[in-house]
Amino acid sequence: MRVGFIGLGSQGGPMARRIIDAGFPTTLWARRTATLEPFAGTTAEPAGSPAELAAASDLVCVCVTGDADVEEVLVGGGVLSAMPPDGVVAVHSTVHPDTCRDLAQQARRHGVSIIDAPVSGGGPAAAQGRLLVMAGGDADVLQRCRPVFESFSDAVIHLGDLGSGQTAKLLNNLLFTANLGTAAAVLTLAADLGVAPERLAAVVSRSSGNSFALNSIGKTGGLERLAGLAGTLLRKDVRLLADLAEQASASGGVALDAADAALALMDVAR
Repeated sequence: MRVGFIGLGSQGGPMARRIIDAGFPTTLWARRTATLEPFAGTTAEPAGSPAELAAASDLVCVCVTGDADVEEVLVGGGVLSAMPPDGVVAVHSTVHPDTCRDLAQQARRHGVSIIDAPVSGGGPAAAQGRLLVMAGGDADVLQRCRPVFESFSDAVIHLGDLGSGQTAKLLNNLLFTANLGTAAAVLTLAADLGVAPERLAAVVSRSSGNSFALNSIGKTGGLERLAGLAGTLLRKDVRLLADLAEQASASGGVALDAADAALALMDVAR
């Protein structure tokens, strides 16, 4: 399978490297040529435009920031119209499920399929081939893509119809955001009660109260620093999830309340 990759950031870059190292013929495109420099010694070929990349690919993986970026690349950049028939686009970005469904309608007119395949784990996990892929879409199309996905992941979970992968990722990020607020509040309470927060973190990390959120706060040097690294992205994801819940007349309950409280603590209130 010929693979095109767009979005060579902190997570997409290692994903693309794993695909290249697995032996898949790979084409890369980036707005900034400097982004391509780390791949100069590889077998990957640079493309002059997204459309040029698409024409040379059976599968195009997109790992850009948000909904508007995905639409700009796939529609404005000509990926959908330039792909060969039976081509597949995998949206690894975390976006609204409706964005994937709307793009799928446009893709069908060109004989192209869309898979939503957001990932979890971050750049280090991508470099080690340990990402989790949450996939939504046609099972047969996913099966064609699976060997590529498995080059950078150790689990590819099919959630169901198109958009279900994005829904699962948003639910995961809602829980993570809520857990951040809870962990930060506990660490603050520890200080008020005379227990050093870093020592409590060392205890909890080996106990039943452990969480990925608590460890993230510790590794980044506090919630304020973590907010600078990921606050706006978490706000985007909580907003998307809240919109999904509203569309379904469903309640976010205490999870959404806790996530909102965490965003407020990070000064990125929804």
